[in-house]
Amino acid sequence: MRGTVSPKLTDFLALANSNIALAKQNNIQFTPTILRENLNKLGALMSDAPALSYITDKTLTLADRSIPVRVYSPAPNNALPVLLHFHGGGHMCGSVDLYDPICRHLASIAQCVVISVEYRLAPEYPYPAGIDDCEYALIHYAELLDDVKYLPEITIIGDSAGGAICTSLSMKSLTDKRINIDQQILIYPSVDYTLTSPSLDSNGTGFLLETTRIKWYFDQYFQSTDADIIKQASPLFGAMSAQLPKTLIFTAGCDPLRDEGIAYAKALTAAGVEVEHHSFDGMIHAYMLLHDIVKDECMKTYQHIAEFMAKV
Repeated sequence: MRGTVSPKLTDFLALANSNIALAKQNNIQFTPTILRENLNKLGALMSDAPALSYITDKTLTLADRSIPVRVYSPAPNNALPVLLHFHGGGHMCGSVDLYDPICRHLASIAQCVVISVEYRLAPEYPYPAGIDDCEYALIHYAELLDDVKYLPEITIIGDSAGGAICTSLSMKSLTDKRINIDQQILIYPSVDYTLTSPSLDSNGTGFLLETTRIKWYFDQYFQSTDADIIKQASPLFGAMSAQLPKTLIFTAGCDPLRDEGIAYAKALTAAGVEVEHHSFDGMIHAYMLLHDIVKDECMKTYQHIAEFMAKV
């Protein structure tokens, strides 16, 4: 069923759809550079970024690479819950800088320490490089908090591809005892790389993120046509167990990824996992990057996260 979009997004989508149509008309092909630049333009719609008393860039250093991170705390002398953040962007786009306003809101509203991870992106670093970086950050995050007080519980959060990383790590935690996750927060997550959910058809055009672009993202990410590899990597088809972390999930009614997010929430619930699901029916994929246009919906999302974090 096709979603019905909020009137707040009408003008934004009219312009976006006009630009998409013009690009198709001129046969402009997707490239990492073009898509990264386009996503970064949404930064102009997040003008509200709260000040925090502690924001510091740090680095996790490995033998073959380093992983940049940004640490936020609204009160570094108070022991607060830890939220490890993996940004969205189709495994190809997005950055700590683009998501800086979101991480500031998370830290301020949810009163938590936020660690934002600059993981490697495809196509330069295909699957599973980005997951490997986030896994390392999850196992070693305490090394980043030597000058910040924090509580021992760990929650992971991600939107879109970041949600895919969260759910992939949660799936891996069932067999790898080095990975400890107390809770996961998923915002319009990508959990099915096989592209079989019905909303990919019903919501696949006209709502900013289009199914053709999702497929292109995944082609760059996997650089493989092996259906078994792609299905194995999809958390929706992974092992479901009551041992998976407590989950807060948000879906958007006009999102091509809507149905896989709902299916994942139902599968977790059936497995005995505690799940809280909120649907923003008039919203599109990436609505959290459109803060100035849909501020009420963004603030409600942050408030649900704050309430969830308060129970950790």
